[in-house]
Amino acid sequence: QVQLVESGGGSVQAGGSLRLSCVVSGYISRSVCMGWFRQVPGKEREGVAAIDVDGSTRFADSVKGRFTISEDNAKNTLYLQMNSLKPEDSAMYYCASKGRYGGNCNPYNPYSGMVDWGKGTLVTISS
Repeated sequence: QVQLVESGGGSVQAGGSLRLSCVVSGYISRSVCMGWFRQVPGKEREGVAAIDVDGSTRFADSVKGRFTISEDNAKNTLYLQMNSLKPEDSAMYYCASKGRYGGNCNPYNPYSGMVDWGKGTLVTISS
């Protein structure tokens, strides 16, 4: 059974850090394009970071230099390290994957084609 389960969200003050985790079951996360997304009420979900099969990474301009995305192959877990957090980073964060056979990220839009999603973890940043 395919499952993506996020954790690590919480409430921190601006300037703080959080690390989100996403445990993947049902297939090897390292073998497919994976990403982190976020959404606030009333707005569209946006891609934040993506990691490709070869380990290359992409980031939204709004988080470049502050967020990193990584994988622990032994744990089949995806991470999002978030530093220098800002109130505008507050959102529900979702882990997503292109699925068991999805392969590489789309080079023109690494956030497209995601088919498996977690239920999200809430991040709240206070000023």
